[in-house]
Amino acid sequence: MADPLSYALDNKLAIIQMDDGKANALSNAMIQGLIAALARAEQEASAVVLAGRAERFCAGFDLRVMMSSPAAATEMLRAGSDLLMNLYGATIPVVIACTGHALAGGALVVLTGDYRVGAAGPFKLGLNEVSIGLPVPVLAMELARDRLLPTELGHATLEAKIYNPEQAVAAGYLDVVVAPEETLARAKDEANRLGALSRNAFRGTKTRLRGKTIDYIRAKMDDDMRTLLAP
Repeated sequence: MADPLSYALDNKLAIIQMDDGKANALSNAMIQGLIAALARAEQEASAVVLAGRAERFCAGFDLRVMMSSPAAATEMLRAGSDLLMNLYGATIPVVIACTGHALAGGALVVLTGDYRVGAAGPFKLGLNEVSIGLPVPVLAMELARDRLLPTELGHATLEAKIYNPEQAVAAGYLDVVVAPEETLARAKDEANRLGALSRNAFRGTKTRLRGKTIDYIRAKMDDDMRTLLAP
C-alpha cells in the first residue's frame, strides 16, 4: 500500500501533505502516519503545515472501516481522537492548508489548527453527522465549541450546516481564504510567523488555552464511544 502522506523539512518548517489519491479519508494508515509525522515535527521543526491535495483536504474517518464492526469503529475512533488531541495540543504551531473539501473528521482536523488557510472554490466544510443519522460525538462538539462562533455552534452541529470557504471564515472554521494556488505558500508564511514566537511561551499559553478541553475530551471518550456505537 502506498504511503498516504508525505513529510518534508523546509528549513525549520515541517510540511505534511495528505494524498491518498482519493478523498484523503482518515484510514488507519493515514491516522498513524499523521501521528508519527507530527511527533517527528515536534522534534525537529519550529512549526508544521498540514495540507491536503488539490480540491481534497480530508473526508473524515474511513467509512468502510467504521461500518465493518463495532470493534473496528472503536479502534479507529480512539486512534483518531489521539491524532486530533495531539494536533490540538501540539507543542509547535500547526497551520492548516485546507486545499479543498473538509467534512466530518476532516473538518475537525481543520479546527485543530492554530491558523487555518482555506482555498477559494466550490468546496464544502462542516460537520455532517446529523444529516447522515449520527449524533455529533463529544470530541467534535467540544472542538466546535472552542473554535466556532457561539452564534454558529447550533447551526454547525444540530443542523449539520455545511459551509463554503468564505462562510467558513465567518463561522470560525478558517482564518483566511486565498486563491487555490496560493494556499500552501500562505500557510508557510503563517507557519514561519508563528514559528518565530518563543516556543516555551507558545507551548505554555496553548496549554492554558486548550488543556481543559483536551482533558475533558480524553476523560469522556470511552463513555461517549459506548453510547455512539450502541446497537
